[in-house]
Amino acid sequence: MKMAVFALAVTLLPAAAQEIKMPASLDALAAKADEAVTVTMDKSMLQLAARFLNDKEGGERDVRNLVAGLDSIYVRNFVFKQEGAYSMTDVDAVRDQLKGPTWGRLVGVRSKSGENVDVYFKDGGNGTLGGVVVLAAEPKELTVVNIIGKLDPERLADLGGEFGIPHLEKSETHREPR
Repeated sequence: MKMAVFALAVTLLPAAAQEIKMPASLDALAAKADEAVTVTMDKSMLQLAARFLNDKEGGERDVRNLVAGLDSIYVRNFVFKQEGAYSMTDVDAVRDQLKGPTWGRLVGVRSKSGENVDVYFKDGGNGTLGGVVVLAAEPKELTVVNIIGKLDPERLADLGGEFGIPHLEKSETHREPR
């Protein structure tokens, strides 16, 4: 019996470890911020929100289809009057969770002005994207976006401007004629 419980725990552990938890220290930053945006949507909330999107119009239809494959969206955005209102340990509490085998850092930008951006992708298996985390730390602003679920990278920018997610720029792929 103990062996069966142990085997079950071992098989469930990777699934639980793949979810990113928003540290309580992030939510505590809301009291220090001039502006705070908090979005917490699990699958049932996403399905409810998708009902309000028009499935006949192009942009809203695309977002509705994209949301159908998502499990959760968590956004935390804080704007402060002065620098130093938050600590990098707040950011590191999220970053440390992204060191597992299913997560990989795709983009890492560091600037002398203190603007740091990291983008992590979660391997969904079979060449699919299972999630994305964006950490944007500026001297007076901190943004954490965590999206979990089946994602089409081509459609990811469609979520920009929805559910508190900042607008994302789509880049056009230039292809040479054959």
